[in-house]
Amino acid sequence: MTSPDERRIWLVRHGETEWARLLRHTSHTDVALTTRGEEEAVRLGEVLRGQTFGLTLVSPMRRATETARLAGLEAAARIEPDLHEWDYGDLEGRLTSEIRETYPDWTIWRGPWPGGETATQVAARADRVLERCTGPDVTGDVLLIAHGHVIRVIAARWLRLPAASGSMFGLDTATVSILGWDRDARVIELWNAPCAP
Repeated sequence: MTSPDERRIWLVRHGETEWARLLRHTSHTDVALTTRGEEEAVRLGEVLRGQTFGLTLVSPMRRATETARLAGLEAAARIEPDLHEWDYGDLEGRLTSEIRETYPDWTIWRGPWPGGETATQVAARADRVLERCTGPDVTGDVLLIAHGHVIRVIAARWLRLPAASGSMFGLDTATVSILGWDRDARVIELWNAPCAP
């Protein structure tokens, strides 16, 4: 049995989608992976081959579940609603430049979030995920397959930082990151590692 202070949490962002490629804010719109995204998901499976996980959680959105399936992880994966991407509300599908026509200097990290989730609400979801990952019933490392902004919030909360600190962690599609420990201190062991050159 792995103690919570030895367990690592692997974070995987789903493969490329058309909206991710165009930098459109994508939360509840259930976009599919592009051909490139499907290829990335297969390569993620190759990168993760040989790793064992005591728990595998995946966002309910198709781009995440398809990434899990193509990576060969579907059988072990459990759907976790708290891994859903940040709800952008009325800003769904829009580019930052378009949003700033109405809200100058806007970022997802400081809002506003008309009709969507606040940073505090996303942080609460991230905290619940981390509590589940470090629970006594989990043995071994944990794998999370989710989305760019929620993964960045999870990393910030792992380090006991506010959700907005996730702005400091760039994250590409089809990448692997690892949250771990340095003795009893929470650390980021690996960040934004691509699945292929």
